[in-house]
Amino acid sequence: MRLRGIACAAAGLLLAVTLGCTGGDGSAAPSTGTVTTSTPGDPSPRGATPSPGPVDPVSLPALLRREHTGSGLRLGEVLDRTSAYTRYAVTYEVNGLTVSGIMNIPRGEGPFPALVLAHGYIDPDTYFSGQGMPREQDRLARGGYVVLHTDYRNHARSDDDPDNDVNLRLGYTEDVIGAALALRGSGRPEIDGDRIGLFGRSMGGGVVYNALVVAPGLFDAAVAYAPVSARPQENIDHFQRPDGDPLVARIEERHGTPEENPAFWRGVSPLTYADRLTEPLLIQHGTADDTCPPAWSREAARVFREAGKDVELRTVAGEGHTFGARWAAEMDVTEAFFARHLR
Repeated sequence: MRLRGIACAAAGLLLAVTLGCTGGDGSAAPSTGTVTTSTPGDPSPRGATPSPGPVDPVSLPALLRREHTGSGLRLGEVLDRTSAYTRYAVTYEVNGLTVSGIMNIPRGEGPFPALVLAHGYIDPDTYFSGQGMPREQDRLARGGYVVLHTDYRNHARSDDDPDNDVNLRLGYTEDVIGAALALRGSGRPEIDGDRIGLFGRSMGGGVVYNALVVAPGLFDAAVAYAPVSARPQENIDHFQRPDGDPLVARIEERHGTPEENPAFWRGVSPLTYADRLTEPLLIQHGTADDTCPPAWSREAARVFREAGKDVELRTVAGEGHTFGARWAAEMDVTEAFFARHLR
């Protein structure tokens, strides 16, 4: 069993992670979980001196200081039964919000390792529960994983968070952390709460980066598939500004532009806190991806490697954003990666 209480100093940071576990009599712990992180000052880039002072409430340092909760995993309606798994509508609680999703539970004798899936951007007005990674949900459940695909806040049956978009959707990071905690504290015999991985696609790949630096030790391994940039200003310039998205003006009015407020934009990039990564990370990106440039993944891999982290970048020749002919082969790689690290 992995050690779930971690105390270490890294780049001037003190991390304390408190997670649900079984009681001394072997009974399941209560269905709650927390991750508490604390820092003596504003975490700074690798090699820099932490500077004391207030932390912007919309930043990764603010998420580092927050006590994250995830609990109350509830299985609702049965959506499908296959020969390999049963698919359920689910909800769970995260930091005071109810978040919906779907869960695939394999048939057979558990407990099974679990994977949290973080989907890419889909307009919340058209999104339906479980949308975004259907191939991966099916394949991984057939491979013997409990799959919890989070809808995120503001999606499907989840509670609303009206400031999430203007605050660069950092709430999605909380939703993923809460999903892992809810799995661990569920008390369900099918779920092995000591073996949890994270798999995010496109925008969800950016959520993966954030979750790993905010809550090191929570997941055992992670995969980012065709991820967005780890620098939010690049995503805005690439996806939103060319389309005249009015949200850009609201973001810059509240937080300033990168030129006006560089400290804010450093504080929302996981690359600023690369030293905090503790889990192995696999990044997979097609060379023909015209939605998320492969250069973004090359930069993320470089920065994490320079911080001494276990990061593998696989560039897949000729594949676009969603992968086509090579999807099954790359899923073989993904499953092999999780099998190595979720023992």
